[in-house]
Amino acid sequence: MTTQQIPVVVLAGFLGAGKTTLLNHLLRSSRGTRIGVMVNDFGDIGIDAMRIAGQVGSTVSLGNGCLCCAVDASELDEYLEVLTRPESRLDVIVIEASGLAEPQELVRMVLASENERIVYGGLVQVVDAAEFSATRERHPETDRHLPIADLVVVNKTDRVSAAELRAVHETVGGLAGKAVVVDATHGRIDPELLFDRVAPEGEIEGQMSIEDILYGDGDGDPHVHPHASYETVSLTAATPLDPRRLMAFLDARPEGLYRIKGFVDFGAADPDNRYAVHAVGRFLRFYPERWPAGEERLTQLVLIGCGVDAEGLRKELAECERTGPQDAPDEHGMWGVLRYVQQTEEEPA
Repeated sequence: MTTQQIPVVVLAGFLGAGKTTLLNHLLRSSRGTRIGVMVNDFGDIGIDAMRIAGQVGSTVSLGNGCLCCAVDASELDEYLEVLTRPESRLDVIVIEASGLAEPQELVRMVLASENERIVYGGLVQVVDAAEFSATRERHPETDRHLPIADLVVVNKTDRVSAAELRAVHETVGGLAGKAVVVDATHGRIDPELLFDRVAPEGEIEGQMSIEDILYGDGDGDPHVHPHASYETVSLTAATPLDPRRLMAFLDARPEGLYRIKGFVDFGAADPDNRYAVHAVGRFLRFYPERWPAGEERLTQLVLIGCGVDAEGLRKELAECERTGPQDAPDEHGMWGVLRYVQQTEEEPA
């Protein structure tokens, strides 16, 4: 990969769903992760540094390495260019859809962007469990937004009964299709669902930071980790994977499997390169890069999802390994993979 691309996450949800609370939680939980936030109004971001609230079109530093800028939809590309400059050193960008545009329009703009420093990070739709039925009545477009979401956060679950929550899940599940659905209170979801957290220099990965100890997540017991009910499945394979079999697995990846990241060794099908893979929701992209000199050739994948069958996933991926003469590569074997490699102007389409 020539440059590490920055995932751009679109965060949507109607007024009162808890979208801004979730965004603030991500900022409070950023620790060593540098987050760029694009909103149309500074006012709802409950970070002390934001009290200097600038005018539309301004950019401010939040003091923890994160940046926030106020934009409208027409300025999206302009500010993606600003936030992705190397000197910003951002790890992820979150666009709050409220007040900017329809979420599907923002997703289209991100996907259509010619900025080579970004990659689509998924559409997160926040719904209010307690007001879900009323919201659908007031905003029938909810039924149009949920089917395009990659992750649906059912927020304020502490305000409804178990029976009411089941009813919300039934409706959301029916509308959202293959999107992953997770529950939350006070917008608390694990940031690992959306992006890879970066441990600050000198901090041991997994240890509690001073901010965690003093402030927790801002709501409730600071020692309660805001895990959503999801699983992380890791796979390492010394045997190269068959590209056709892997693509069959990816094309039919099960509901609940939200993120896939890592490196794939296709062996003799492309002996010069390993393939970084990035998948979020329905979005998939491969990045071929030269094998580092002297590095052991392994496939290493991490799969993140909700309600997934971990052992089943490991078995399916194991079946993608090349195991015999019948798996000898052919000249068309990589075509399925290459469909998801971003072409540059110098490369043939």
